[in-house]
Amino acid sequence: MGRFQVIALELIGTAQALVADDKGLLAMDESNPTCNKRFAALGIPQTEEARRSYRELIVTTPGLGESISGVILYDETIRQKTKDGTPFLKIIADAGLIPGIKVDEGAKDLAGQPGEKITEGLDGLRERLEEYAQMGARFAKWRAVIAIGHGIPSRGCVEANAQALARYAALCQEAGLVPIVEPEVLMDGNHAIERCFALTEEVLRMVFEELYGQQVMLEGMILKPNMVLPGLTCPEQATVDEVADATVKCLLRAVPAAVPGIAFLSGGQSGELASARLNAMNVRFSKQLPWALAFSFARAIQQPALEIWRGREANVLLAQNALGYRAKCNRVARQGNYPAAMEGE
Repeated sequence: MGRFQVIALELIGTAQALVADDKGLLAMDESNPTCNKRFAALGIPQTEEARRSYRELIVTTPGLGESISGVILYDETIRQKTKDGTPFLKIIADAGLIPGIKVDEGAKDLAGQPGEKITEGLDGLRERLEEYAQMGARFAKWRAVIAIGHGIPSRGCVEANAQALARYAALCQEAGLVPIVEPEVLMDGNHAIERCFALTEEVLRMVFEELYGQQVMLEGMILKPNMVLPGLTCPEQATVDEVADATVKCLLRAVPAAVPGIAFLSGGQSGELASARLNAMNVRFSKQLPWALAFSFARAIQQPALEIWRGREANVLLAQNALGYRAKCNRVARQGNYPAAMEGE
C-alpha cells in the first residue's frame, strides 16, 4: 500500500471517529482576544495564567470522553501544561480524546466590500500544519464568516471564502490532518429563515464546488455549518421543528453523501436551544440521512461552566460538573433522546 493510500485511510478513520458513538466536538479554540473579552465580562483576570487555568479545568473534566470525541485547541492552548507540568496534549490523549487545532488567523475586512469579511491565514499554513501534526494534532479547523444584510453578501465575498476554505482543506489533507470546514452564515440581523436557507444553500454549494476543484477527499473531512435560522432580531422566530426541517432540507440539497459527518456550530444559540434543535433533527431525520448529525459547540457547552468558575479555584468542580452536563445533553440530543426536562436536573 502506498503512502498516499495510508494517509487517505488514516484521514477517513479520524473523520469517522470524530462523529462516532453519538459524540461530538468541544470547540475550545477561542483566540486570546476573544477569551479575554469573555473573561472581562465576568471579572476574570485577562492573563495567560487565567487562560491556562480555565483550559486545564476543561481538559481535566471527569468523564469528558463519554460525550466528546475531540477538542479543538488554539495555538497557545496546544502548547500549555497543567499546574503540575503535564502537557495538555497528554491529558487529552489519556482521556481518549482526539486533539485538533484552529489554524485560521481570523476574519478581516474584505477590500472593496464594506461589511464583509475574508478569513486570512493561508500564508505559511503548510509549515504550521506540519508542526501541529508532529505535535500530535489529528485534525484542524478554519472558519469563514458570511454576514447577511442590505446588499450583502456579495458573490465575491462568498467565492473568496469558499476558495480559502478549499485551499486550507487540501493543505490539511496533504499534512495528514482532517479538515473541519466551517462556513458560517451569521445569525445577526432581522432576516427571515427563508433568506438564511437560500444563502446557506448557496454558500455550501460554492464551498463544495471549490473543494472538488482542490481535489479534497470528502470522505476525510467534516463539515461545520450553521443551522438554518431566522436572524436574531427577526420578529418571527421559528419553532424547534421548523429549524430542524429547514436545516436538514438545505443540507440534503447541498452536502454530498460522501461527507461522513456534519458537526453544527452553535453560533450564539443558547445551550438549551442548540441541544433541542440538534435533537429534533436526529429524531425526525437521522435514519434517512447519509451523514451523521453531530455538534461542534463552544459557548453552548462552555458558558455555564465559565459563569460558575469566574476564576476561582473553589468553583472548579462545580464548573466541571456543568461542562460535563452540557456535553452529555448534546450526546443525548444526537441519540434523539433530549427532553427539556433534563435542564432541571
